[in-house]
Amino acid sequence: MLNFLSRRLPILDWGRTYTRATLGADLMAALIVTIMLVPQSLAYALLAGLPPEAGIYASILPILFYALFGTSRVLAVGPVAVVSLMTAAAVGQVAEAGTAGYAVAALTLALLSGGMLFALGVLKLGFLANFLSHPVIAGFITASGILIAAGQLRHILGVRGGGDTLPEILFGLWTRLADTNPVTLAIGAGAVAFLYWVRKGMKPALLSLGLGKHPADILTKAGPVFAVAATTALAWGLGLADRGVRIVGEVPQGLPPLTMPDLSLSLVSALVIPAALISIIGFVESVSVAQTLAARRRQRIDPDQELLGLGAANIGAAFSGGMPVTGGFARSVVNADAGAETPAAGAFTAVGLGLAAIALTPLLYFLPHATLAATIIVAVLGLVDLGTLRRTWAYSRRDFAAVAATILTTLTLGIEVGVSVGVALSILLHLLNTAQPHVAEVGLVPGSEHFRNIHRHKVTTDPHVLSLRIDESLYFANARFLETMILDRIARSPDLREVILMCSAVNSIDYSALETLEALQNELAARNIRLHLSEVKGPVMDRLQQTDFLHHLSGQVFKSQYDAFHALTQPSTAEALPGKPAAPAI
Repeated sequence: MLNFLSRRLPILDWGRTYTRATLGADLMAALIVTIMLVPQSLAYALLAGLPPEAGIYASILPILFYALFGTSRVLAVGPVAVVSLMTAAAVGQVAEAGTAGYAVAALTLALLSGGMLFALGVLKLGFLANFLSHPVIAGFITASGILIAAGQLRHILGVRGGGDTLPEILFGLWTRLADTNPVTLAIGAGAVAFLYWVRKGMKPALLSLGLGKHPADILTKAGPVFAVAATTALAWGLGLADRGVRIVGEVPQGLPPLTMPDLSLSLVSALVIPAALISIIGFVESVSVAQTLAARRRQRIDPDQELLGLGAANIGAAFSGGMPVTGGFARSVVNADAGAETPAAGAFTAVGLGLAAIALTPLLYFLPHATLAATIIVAVLGLVDLGTLRRTWAYSRRDFAAVAATILTTLTLGIEVGVSVGVALSILLHLLNTAQPHVAEVGLVPGSEHFRNIHRHKVTTDPHVLSLRIDESLYFANARFLETMILDRIARSPDLREVILMCSAVNSIDYSALETLEALQNELAARNIRLHLSEVKGPVMDRLQQTDFLHHLSGQVFKSQYDAFHALTQPSTAEALPGKPAAPAI
């Protein structure tokens, strides 16, 4: 019972070994992440089209819930750029930004996403994330980063704008370029330049001045706070709001309120598909970050339990005035680098943000929107990785086509179409890669018991025996391909009497493939050719023994390919093939 509870509530595991030293490390990490999260949370709420306080609310209760259920020691949960953009795209279809209905729809979206994630966790379906091609997801995130940055340029210029696609955004900016507010542009461009310098040059500059590494880290992480404080002071002192500079205005002071999502059938039906897409992308992004950071510390995470943690976090956001959340890459890396030892660091971060919501929100009244836009632009620069196109082109043209299609679709047709295409292409890539498995005709390497591709190595074969190594599991999508390939091959060799399927790489055979093998067996028998199997794995053999296939098999099942070849080959007819010079591939 205790083990079950520890798996479902990881806090019962790491909490038993919590020490004073761990507490100190977690508190320091929480301080640094809190400083970073205040401007980020406000900025991502702006990106989602929500009031700025929604970003802070979405970073309090969700973090606490994840600390209870999540398995990553350092993952920092909250609003992130891509999910915020997807939220704006989804909610913008059912309500107008700035209205009460818009905020309620965001709560409903968070609840639906959380419910889906939690259900997937209960059903232990975390493995589904493996079906999403990493290059395709990287392409989608790159395109999202470009869309996000382009969409924030209107706040830097101080003009009205909009649009869901890159052409719409750029056209809107071009037509309103003459309306640029020079004061807003100065604040926005200055903030972008400063924040970019903070990322690249502030820490080296502080170290060159003789400051210690740890204080330099803290000051660098606090860079966005300096930008917020400076531009807010300027807007207040110079009365920039009267000169056309948009400011945040009044931010409610206090802890997150208890909120209720709208569960009306019309709204739920309109948001269920976007919620599913947000759940997929959010989970993939989060679990990728969590696994990467866990590997650095030789720790492990449980993807199924991560689904529960992220599901609980989103449900918490739905009832506390927030928005959809997931694990963020930047803040999680900062959390890890700052020395966080347990999820308690996240809980302390939530406390810090709660104090900020109580004490600091009145100070944000004169904060320019341009500063928040600058924070977003600099933050998403790390998401844009056009090098993925070059790397996939060099390695796999099929992967390149999928990545390019995902990027172009997202930029030109919108975020939801882009993520849908990305998911579909990931599944299509899997089917294409397995529907035509690599099947090698193999021969015996002289002086050994090893078998290699006849087109790559100098090997011994027999004109009466065809040895084929199948390098993929057999299922409904590729079984017919195998049958056709074998029949075409034997049609070119009238002297063939034996066919050996080397199954060392076959991990499973589904029922459709079994029926295809039975049909192949009958076809070969009609041509006086026997079918044999070799090196069949135990689990596959267990399944085959539950059927009549082995009873009707005209040939035998051999433990090794060498045994099969030795038993079926006639020494007088065996011959050596020159092949090609030995290559690394087999």
